[in-house]
Amino acid sequence: MDAPWAREQLRRRYLLPTDVETQLDREGDTGRESSTTVEKKEKPLPRLNIHSGFWILASIIVTYYVDFFKTLKENFHTSGWFLLGTVLLLVSLSVAFYCIVYLEWYRGIEEYDVKYPTLVPITTATFIAAGICFNIALWDVWSFFTPLLLFTQFMGVVMFISLLG
Repeated sequence: MDAPWAREQLRRRYLLPTDVETQLDREGDTGRESSTTVEKKEKPLPRLNIHSGFWILASIIVTYYVDFFKTLKENFHTSGWFLLGTVLLLVSLSVAFYCIVYLEWYRGIEEYDVKYPTLVPITTATFIAAGICFNIALWDVWSFFTPLLLFTQFMGVVMFISLLG
């Protein structure tokens, strides 16, 4: 294979700028500098993509077709599991907001998981326990569709929040 032809094919394939090609001529190999140059040229991913749009749309459709909020309102007072799940979810969100708002934004501690290593596992455990409680509380309503519906709602909320920040 001809070296200039192969280099031109590589440049076209990966859209390397000509200054990287000049650097290749001097060094004889790609090196670390050329990979960082290519990484700097990449555009950030758009916030609204097919994946996030799908989950947000699926969450809206699930909310509409299964009367999600009406069902929650009717089952709020009848189930102790629902109340326990709500308390656990509030604890999880409180710890998460403490980490994000107070520790990271106000105090300036960016690696709060290193300084306070128990916060992330506590938040994760309480969130998972809240999800289990919600599944138990709403099982009578939607049966084996309950985990699927709650997961769809969860993903829709997460993707919607990712659009904001």
